[in-house]
Amino acid sequence: MAIGSMNSVVRRSWSLDTRVRLIPAVLLMMLGTSGAALAQVSENYIVQFREGTSAADRAAVLRGAGAALGVNFGRVNAAAVRVPNANALTTLVNNPFVRAVVPNRPVFAYQSGKGKPGGGGGGTSQVVPAGVARVGRPTSGSNGLGVGVAVVDTGVDLVHPDLAGTVDAFNAFGAQSCQDDEGHGTHVAGIIGARDNTADVIGVAPQATIYCVKVLDSAGSGSDANVMSGLEWVLDNHASVVPAIKVVNMSLGRPGAVGDNTPMHDLIVALQGAGLTVVVAAGNDPTVDVSSQIPAAYPEVISVASTTALAGTNQCRLLSAPVAADTASFFTTDGTGVIVSAPGEEQENVSRGCFISSVGILSTRLGGGTTRMSGTSMASPHVAGVAARYYQAGFQASDIRQFLQLDADRVGTAPLDSPSSQYTFDGEREGIAQAP
Repeated sequence: MAIGSMNSVVRRSWSLDTRVRLIPAVLLMMLGTSGAALAQVSENYIVQFREGTSAADRAAVLRGAGAALGVNFGRVNAAAVRVPNANALTTLVNNPFVRAVVPNRPVFAYQSGKGKPGGGGGGTSQVVPAGVARVGRPTSGSNGLGVGVAVVDTGVDLVHPDLAGTVDAFNAFGAQSCQDDEGHGTHVAGIIGARDNTADVIGVAPQATIYCVKVLDSAGSGSDANVMSGLEWVLDNHASVVPAIKVVNMSLGRPGAVGDNTPMHDLIVALQGAGLTVVVAAGNDPTVDVSSQIPAAYPEVISVASTTALAGTNQCRLLSAPVAADTASFFTTDGTGVIVSAPGEEQENVSRGCFISSVGILSTRLGGGTTRMSGTSMASPHVAGVAARYYQAGFQASDIRQFLQLDADRVGTAPLDSPSSQYTFDGEREGIAQAP
């Protein structure tokens, strides 16, 4: 079964009306990606220098190879550079101060679709989204108060009334503002911390403080270097801001392996060592294992797969019952590296023609109001909000990973098997995340 790709980089971006035909006539249809992909440019690399290499030696190495500096990382001994030709690349690789040179790979929002025009809309009364209800509605004593959450994404709509108080923190593209120009980050931020007011929706941790860290552009695209810059900002500032940043959400990723960019992995390790919890979307490709998705494959992160929050409808005679709540989403990446699952869609409806359609999670929309999106991008922020509430309750990072697993609902039973032929049981039913 062919799955669409862009250039040499596979990017799966399931839209809300993507459909999967059930057995026996199975058909997975890509309806196109959202935004233009950021093509991998062969001249862009991450150079990892050997320990002890001074700033002067770094500059001399790049100058000798004719490489142009893009980003000089301070927390790891590395730099993002542009290399003009193969000879310059060979010069870099052979320099005794250089430990490794790896491509600066494209990274994408794990975006499963935007709401249809007017989807979700706005409202004069507040809605508790199905995903928030499933992981645990916030209470007066468990709402994320005093905890900072960094949303490493496309930015956040800084003027959305339901995201009031968002900190305009960092933009990897050099602009002064972290304002969202795509919509994905705004939706993610709303799942975590939409305010408990009289309109739109409420998030899992409505009193948490959102820190906007923009690493993806208006097409939902970025690079390893963009992500690394954002993570460095968090490392440099997490303890000095008020409230302190304790949780990082990354609803983004790319195909890859743990060892393909050691400096980026080192930044994740440093965040964990600093007492932060990094929550990551597992990915939206059901044909691969989470071990082949970066950063979800890093053992230090909380990798989250997607499930349904509610039971759907069924008109298909080949299916004996509707797709139930807590069923593995037809689009989700899974694997034994997944720590916990959470709602990444509201429900899955099955048509008379035996096609599955996803009803997305309701959350905040760029420009105001609400919209629906589906994907592990939506599952991850549910868990980030839960993590914020654990911190509020006095738990530390070393506890939270364990308690996310111990306190999960229906461990050993959920996620339930998806009826889609793309689904393969990974041997673990890790349960659905539950807030303390």
